[in-house]
Amino acid sequence: MAENQPDILFIQADQLKPQVLPGYGGKAVTPHLDRLCAEGVVFENAYCNFPLCAPSRFSMLAGMLPSRVRAFDNGAELSAATPTMAHYLRLAGYHTTLSGKQHFVGPDMLHGFHERLVPELYPTDFHWTPSWDEVRMDSNNDSSGVTRSGVCVRSMQMDHDETVLFRAVSRLHDFSRRPDRRPFFLLASFTHPHEPYFALRRHWERYRHEDVPMPATPLLPEPERDRHSRRMLAHHGLLEGDITRDHVRTARHAYLANCSYLDEMIGRLLDTLEATGLSRTTVVLVTSDHGDMLGERGMWFKKHFFDHAARVPLIIHAPSRFAAARRSENVSLVDLLSTLCDLARISVAERAPRPPDGASLVPLCEDPAAARDAPVFAEITSEGVPSPMFMVRHGSFKLMTGGDAPDLLFDLRADPEERTDLAADPARRDTLAALRRLAGETWDAAALEAEVRASQRERRLVQSAHGHGVAPAWDALESDPVWASCLRAPDDYNDWAWRGIEPSTPCP
Repeated sequence: MAENQPDILFIQADQLKPQVLPGYGGKAVTPHLDRLCAEGVVFENAYCNFPLCAPSRFSMLAGMLPSRVRAFDNGAELSAATPTMAHYLRLAGYHTTLSGKQHFVGPDMLHGFHERLVPELYPTDFHWTPSWDEVRMDSNNDSSGVTRSGVCVRSMQMDHDETVLFRAVSRLHDFSRRPDRRPFFLLASFTHPHEPYFALRRHWERYRHEDVPMPATPLLPEPERDRHSRRMLAHHGLLEGDITRDHVRTARHAYLANCSYLDEMIGRLLDTLEATGLSRTTVVLVTSDHGDMLGERGMWFKKHFFDHAARVPLIIHAPSRFAAARRSENVSLVDLLSTLCDLARISVAERAPRPPDGASLVPLCEDPAAARDAPVFAEITSEGVPSPMFMVRHGSFKLMTGGDAPDLLFDLRADPEERTDLAADPARRDTLAALRRLAGETWDAAALEAEVRASQRERRLVQSAHGHGVAPAWDALESDPVWASCLRAPDDYNDWAWRGIEPSTPCP
């Protein structure tokens, strides 16, 4: 192992909102994450750059805003020519391993990793390419994701995550036994606590049902809903499914229980680091691809810039290197490529063909006096909008703009639940103009809209053509027994995700 090059264990959750974690003031029972927060550097205002799985992950891996790598939606392909953190870490001498979901689409299922231990969970072709000419896709989440929730014996996602865990633990043992001890980068990516909101009984019983907190902001009266919220309520059919207060509490209970399930798996990884002696040399980084509205404003899932969907937990744990700290600066997932390269002692500035959109977080971890006052940016170009929609957060203010919707402006220091829109407030005219200017400097909205529409047409044509005759094989580990439980076209997500789930007993 080269001098000062740590091993890196990167743990990624799916749809984990920081607001539920005790390290961020929440009520989830997560003792292992609590310890990482207590001993590590906690970023209190970390954001994804697209509140949807694949674009968020591609952007994070590349250190670029999603549109710069054409990560427009869950049916987008990350080009094999796009350098990722795995490529850079390979150049630095790391063995790079992926265990779990990264939502890769197309012929390249590695994107710089030496190996992947588990097949992709979701379709690897262009099956999920949206069209802005459609009202909604059949594969989208719907209200049944809330009304069908509770306790179960097993789910498809449990099959996936326990395989991710088992193979990641095995590989950590392998790394500890290698005589050359080259540094490793292991990305263990779990799909919990992503819906279905069904949990194992042992985790469900860690919470009193009546103590599960309800949404801080209930469904607003129709005249008070912003345009994009109205679109998301319709997009997910959330006003059509007779969602009751009992449904909401049950789904939130199961979500918390699944956070405990995720925490249990994180504990297994941490125990393995201790048992193998790797904990002394390993930096542990924990984050998620996006959050979950989880009933706030009547909305669920993602695809919104409200903090419940757009903020993510971000913890960097290296007690021998960084003192425990809490950082309030605005940061985002595009910062992680530069951060990992900084840890691995490889210069992104010297190597990168194009400047990344993020900056290393190591200075904020090392120096309590370090400061950072940079904006963070996010995009939505997937289904659910008619044109690109953007977010800019700078200081305490957040702007949501574009997408054929009126601007929204919030002061998160004074209004953390984003209930008071300041876009029409004369006292905030200069703030609104400054954030609009940042958006205009970052995106050419008209050109991006044309590019997204063209990409949608191209990918849908290719997908249609592949339906004539034998389709090309874009997959990995097809002989792996786990592959049979992965979602592949033409299965509908809402059939597959609940396959085999039956409530084990009545829930509360």
